[in-house]
Amino acid sequence: MLHLLILNGLLSMAMAQAKPDAKLTLSLPNLPSDHLIRYLNTFPKLKQQLPSNATTRSTSLACWGHERDCSAEARFQNPHCAGDHTGWARSKEAQMQTFYYQADFGYIQQQLLELTPMCMPKYLTDSSLECTRYLRFCRGRNLLFDLRDVAQREERIRYHMDVLSPGQLLGHCDLNRTRLSAEMDHIGSALQSWGPELRNFAVLPKPVLESHLCDVVVNTPTFIMKIDATYNMYHHFCDFFNLYASLFVNQSHPAAFNTDVQILIWETYPYDSPFRDTFKAFSQRPVWTLSDLEGKRVCFRNIVLPLLPRMIFGLFYNTPIIQGCSNSGLFRAFSEFILHRLQIPFKPPQRRLRITYLSRRTKYRQVLNELDLLSELEKNEDYLVERVSYERLSFTEQLAITRNTDILIGMHGAGLTHLLFLPNWACIFELYNCEDPNCYKDLSRLRGVRYRTWENRELVFPQDEGHHPEGGAHAKFTNYRFDVEEFLHLVSEAASEVRSHKDFPQDMLDTPENHRVPQHNEL
Repeated sequence: MLHLLILNGLLSMAMAQAKPDAKLTLSLPNLPSDHLIRYLNTFPKLKQQLPSNATTRSTSLACWGHERDCSAEARFQNPHCAGDHTGWARSKEAQMQTFYYQADFGYIQQQLLELTPMCMPKYLTDSSLECTRYLRFCRGRNLLFDLRDVAQREERIRYHMDVLSPGQLLGHCDLNRTRLSAEMDHIGSALQSWGPELRNFAVLPKPVLESHLCDVVVNTPTFIMKIDATYNMYHHFCDFFNLYASLFVNQSHPAAFNTDVQILIWETYPYDSPFRDTFKAFSQRPVWTLSDLEGKRVCFRNIVLPLLPRMIFGLFYNTPIIQGCSNSGLFRAFSEFILHRLQIPFKPPQRRLRITYLSRRTKYRQVLNELDLLSELEKNEDYLVERVSYERLSFTEQLAITRNTDILIGMHGAGLTHLLFLPNWACIFELYNCEDPNCYKDLSRLRGVRYRTWENRELVFPQDEGHHPEGGAHAKFTNYRFDVEEFLHLVSEAASEVRSHKDFPQDMLDTPENHRVPQHNEL
């Protein structure tokens, strides 16, 4: 943050010297320094306005990885593909490239290459619309959304594919109807494509803003979001992650990371979520829903329809990850971006590893001998153990704990999504995956943190077979006991992985703080 303030000050001084009477119109976005360097390399004209002594005005060739001329050496991060490629790819290089285009900045590059005009303007005041394949991502200018019928609907809108009817999305431009219709294959559900909305596009005979049809004109750039969930962290972060990825697809102007944007959620339910503070990383404005605009014809000067949470072969939820690879730079960048924008404090690791145990307050997947496990764990002077119930804390308080955790332990559940915000060297220990083996294992691979889970079925003891609400046995609907010695053994293995990680500081100071008697904290 201080680095950014200094650079903005230098930029302001430089502009004032160049044009004493000019008003400051440019400022640098609030980004981590590693991100800011790449941002400036994306917009060299802005970079040239910085004073020559500014640290970010170096000859660095650093890039994200989606740029066509970005070398592997200059990328934000390269995947780690230590696993065997046999049976998955023809070569080790092909294995790495596959992962990069499935789950890293290569995916962004592909979206940028796919961007195709659907409705072409003739003049600056005309409308425009361009989209990627299958209408996964679109952006437009001067478009009218007719939401008058929304106010007449008896049921609330969520996951609906019929919010708009033919002719209720309007623009004045040269529409390529054939091209638009050819991209309608992925409209099996509302969260896979923007096809359900864009199939209703019609052409106005005159420019939108001159048509006298606008009840409301929104001048602020607006992101319309069809969200997956609000209270489940795993599914809601599908939304946030794809919103972040969309910033890069939309990065055609220096204001790409500006927070003076509007978020509009495409449903009429009031937006409420324990993770709502995450939107502050993207926008300084209150979140809108359709209820804020229903009954009106709304004209947007700049609109973005971002990548969606359940796209076929999409990001996060439906990412098809090739075997043997991990460490997506895009996922790491997202983690750093959120932590930086929400100003989550970082504390360097200590000699004693910081272990956070997530205690569940739910009906199912409780650990029945939890206190016994933690009591034995705390006897090890190499560990500093903290037991927390995250539902009792604000989300930023949760992140402050997660960011400063070396080993995160918890039962299978959405709370393990916190692994996205662990340090690079950390390990997630999914105590038991409840017969859902890939969910958090794959997410940890994407983020690039180590993963462990319970392996020996003979040393885990379910309370019963589990009873799914709709009938039948199910491992997620019961509680468990775990063998203490095996638990300690798995934590010890996780600790060894943490200490051997290349990013973990090897010169921990042997301070009195590190020799305090470990306390069992329950928040």
